[in-house]
Amino acid sequence: MTRDMIRLFKVKEKQRELAENANGASHVKKQSAGELRLHKDISELNLPKSCNISFPNGKDELMNFEVTIRPDEGFYSGGTFSFTFQVAPIYPHEAPKVKCKTKVYHPNIDLEGNVCLNILREDWKPVLNINTVIYGLYHLFTEPNYEDPLNHDAAAVLRDNPKMFESNVRRAMAGGYVGQTLFPRCI
Repeated sequence: MTRDMIRLFKVKEKQRELAENANGASHVKKQSAGELRLHKDISELNLPKSCNISFPNGKDELMNFEVTIRPDEGFYSGGTFSFTFQVAPIYPHEAPKVKCKTKVYHPNIDLEGNVCLNILREDWKPVLNINTVIYGLYHLFTEPNYEDPLNHDAAAVLRDNPKMFESNVRRAMAGGYVGQTLFPRCI
């Protein structure tokens, strides 16, 4: 392409921009590839009835959202657990950053809200999506995994004494102490 043609394209682009602004059309922010993919993922969500997604900063800020999970089976049945998602502009080439906002007694979630889920770490692949992550989080509540723990104490109790683990979960969800840790009521 010659320099004159490039200059002509730039002039045409500038004229089109000026015309749009003159007509009161607001300038649309270009979306990153990650935002476009995330928009597609969200539009195709097929969540279980026990999971809900919300956008506390409005639909204009898709890259940060919250997911609430209310398990209807297993140890955590009846509880409500909230997660924040932060999605990088290079998504899906990087997994979303997920934190649990609800303090929970769980072998795969530590007391700071860090989540141990393989697809958020070493097993992440760009073919995975937000739907997959939410189902993975839901699965942590229906099938907690003591073999890959963040909370080693909870994992040991689940492995060695499932009845005591169940009792600890119920006490924590009701807003009680497990050991030295006080948990907020989430049922």
